[in-house]
Amino acid sequence: MMEYLNIDFSKNETSIPFPLFLFLLEGDSFWGAIQMKNDKEKEANQSNEWDPRLEEAVERQLAVIRLGTAEIVPEEELVKKIRRSIRENKPLVVKLGVDPSGSDLTLGHTVVLNKMRQLQELGHRIQLLIGDFTGMVGDPTGKSETRKQLTREEVLSNAKSYADQAFKVLDPEKTEILYNSQWLAPMSFEDVVKLTSTLTVARMLEREDFHKRFTGNLPISLHEFLYPLMQGYDSVAMKADIELGGTDQKFNLLMGRMLQKEFGQEQQVAIMMPILEGLDGVQKMSKSLGNYIGINEGPNEQYGKTMSIPDELMVKYFELVTDVPIEELAMIKSGLAEQTLHPRDAKMRLAREIVTRYHGIDAAKAAEEHFKTVFQQGAIPDDVPEVQLAEGTLWVVKLLTETGLCPSNGEARRMVQQGGVKINGEKIDDAETQIKLENGMILQVGKRKFAKVILQ
Repeated sequence: MMEYLNIDFSKNETSIPFPLFLFLLEGDSFWGAIQMKNDKEKEANQSNEWDPRLEEAVERQLAVIRLGTAEIVPEEELVKKIRRSIRENKPLVVKLGVDPSGSDLTLGHTVVLNKMRQLQELGHRIQLLIGDFTGMVGDPTGKSETRKQLTREEVLSNAKSYADQAFKVLDPEKTEILYNSQWLAPMSFEDVVKLTSTLTVARMLEREDFHKRFTGNLPISLHEFLYPLMQGYDSVAMKADIELGGTDQKFNLLMGRMLQKEFGQEQQVAIMMPILEGLDGVQKMSKSLGNYIGINEGPNEQYGKTMSIPDELMVKYFELVTDVPIEELAMIKSGLAEQTLHPRDAKMRLAREIVTRYHGIDAAKAAEEHFKTVFQQGAIPDDVPEVQLAEGTLWVVKLLTETGLCPSNGEARRMVQQGGVKINGEKIDDAETQIKLENGMILQVGKRKFAKVILQ
């Protein structure tokens, strides 16, 4: 580690050693290091304490928090909060707000949950906020039109499912669950008017989706303007030190900082996580796009899907959706970069990590053996599910939906046209094909889905 140099410029010395002179000319890094040291010493002197072990502990926490993070606003405040937390042995309040608009989570949803778990393991106080009130409004982020409002019953049903799945990542014993209806529902109209007075319309239109709709002459409902205010007020009610969210939530997270300042509170730090690309390597992971890995999917499906992600996304997946230690991540990165680690082996490690998290190590080992048997050796698995059908002839699209291999006629037709359908090992490439059913017929869709036809 570089030792800091103490130079007394008050003395009338006109010469600096030549190597040091060159170092000073390199830029701001030297002066920045001195300034950082001075700042730390100043803060430590104010508390009559300077403890190198404390600074090491702070740096260890920051290394975990920074891993895979897209942005921290502002990081210098986070450093101060962590330092004070360690010194006073008082955990930070970490907020994650979720509006359960759907019931099934993908690995994309777990990116923020995984960072939450890391903060949980660092000893901080984790609060999972269920937006049962804001969920009935719906966050318009990324939407080009007003979002459909959910009923309270729909929100609560989704919330229960969300919490059950979230606890596959978070430690339920160390997670507090809150509902924002607790403080938003009792607010009077006068309270709402006072809250709205803290924000201008011009500021609200800085939000990208609102700006696009405004300039495109598309409707914006007034209740949508209230959403960022409600989410920001959640931070006030919870007295949050840190709020987590995706990069698409930046406006809302900064709204929390602004409102906390208005209410005389210490402002929270916003930690934003990147958006996870799906199996196609391009689009955001989404069930509607079909490029997702669901955390409720079976071990074989999770393992097989993971093996299909593009090689260039492997490190990002390791960082964002697994518990692989920082030291091992560094070895995986260097191994891939220096070509001492085969991408296939790294991807199989990634698949094992994902399946182990949601199904256990035994299921992960079995899924790996299944993958090797089916895909590396080209064999049909022993445990192909059987589907009973009546004798006769079926349109291939109907056959795929009736056996559950495709969720819809459109998806079945698309799989046939893309060459992803085989019957008894022979590819079917015409979506209008009529199939004469045979007992024991093996259907295959893509690389992972099989079914055996049993005639009634």
